[in-house]
Amino acid sequence: MKRRHLMLGSLAAAAPLAAARAQAAWPSKPVRFIVPFAAGGGTDTVSRLICDQLGQKLGQSFVIDNKGGAGGNIGTVEIARAAPDGYTIGLISVASHTLNPMLYSRLPYDPDKDLIAISRVALLANLLGVTKSLPANNVAELVALCKKEPGKYSFASSGPGTSLHLSGELFKAMAGVDIVHVPYKGAGPAYGDLIAGTVQMMFANMPSMLPQVRGGKVKGLGVTSAQRSAAAPDIPAIGETIPGYVATSWYGVGAPAGTPEPIVARLEAAIGEALANPEIQRRWKDDLGLDLPPAGRAGFAEFIAADRKAWSPAAKASGVKLD
Repeated sequence: MKRRHLMLGSLAAAAPLAAARAQAAWPSKPVRFIVPFAAGGGTDTVSRLICDQLGQKLGQSFVIDNKGGAGGNIGTVEIARAAPDGYTIGLISVASHTLNPMLYSRLPYDPDKDLIAISRVALLANLLGVTKSLPANNVAELVALCKKEPGKYSFASSGPGTSLHLSGELFKAMAGVDIVHVPYKGAGPAYGDLIAGTVQMMFANMPSMLPQVRGGKVKGLGVTSAQRSAAAPDIPAIGETIPGYVATSWYGVGAPAGTPEPIVARLEAAIGEALANPEIQRRWKDDLGLDLPPAGRAGFAEFIAADRKAWSPAAKASGVKLD
C-alpha cells in the first residue's frame, strides 16, 4: 500500500513537469491566426507581415484564416472559443475591444474576460479616399459638394459598426452633410466600386487605402488622425477643415483566455522582437502609414479603456445599434 502511495505521489508530481515541458515545446505544429475581416484590407496586410515574423522567430508556420462578418464578431468569437493551447490566436482591434461593445447590446464574447490582449502591433489613422471623377480635391470642396446635393453621394465601409463606418458617421455629424452609407463584406470588395465611381468615397485603413492613392486610382483627401501622417504628409488631417475631428484605430494580437502563461509570454516576446525589426519599422512608417505602439501587455488594458472613452462620441453620433 505504501509503495502504491509513493507511485501515485510520483505521478502527481510529474504531471506539472510534463505539462511544463509540453508548453516549453510550443509551437510544435503550425499555428492558426484568425483575422476577423475579409482578405484585402489593412487588417489582412498587417496580420500577414506579423505572422511571417512570428513564423521566423518561433520556427513554425502561422497560417492566416480570414473569418469576416458581423463587424469582426464572427472571427473574434472563434478566437475566444478556441482551445487555449496556443495553436489558435488572432487579430484583435478597435472593432473587437472598443466599438462592438458599444454597438451590440448582446455581444457574443466578453473582450475583457474571454480574450488575452497580448500586444498592440499598430496604431493607425483611416484615410478618406474619393473616386477620381468626383469634382472635389479637398475636404472643404467635398463638404460643399455634399451640402449642395444632400443624399446624392455615398460612402463605402467594410461593414456596419466598423471604424471605417463610424469614421464616416462622425464626418456626417460634424460636417453637417447627408451622405449614404453603403456597407460591404470587407474593405477589399469595396475598392472596385470606389474606383469605378459606384460609391463616391470611403474611409479606409491607411495600409489598404494609401497604395490606392499612391497608385493614382483614387484621390486622398484627408486622414482621420489629429495630425498629418508621417507616411503621407502631403495629405491634410480632416481636423484641419473640421476642427476636433479625430477617429483613429489600432491592431493587436490576442489569444483565448486560459492560454498558459509560458505560451503567452513567448508570444509577447516574439511580437516585441518583430516590432523592433528595422525592416518592419520601415514598412510600418513608409509603406503602410502606421505608427508603432509600445509592445506587450504592459499598459494595454489602460489603452483600451482610454480608447473606449475616445470613440464614445462617434458611436453616439452614429446612432448605430447592431444585434
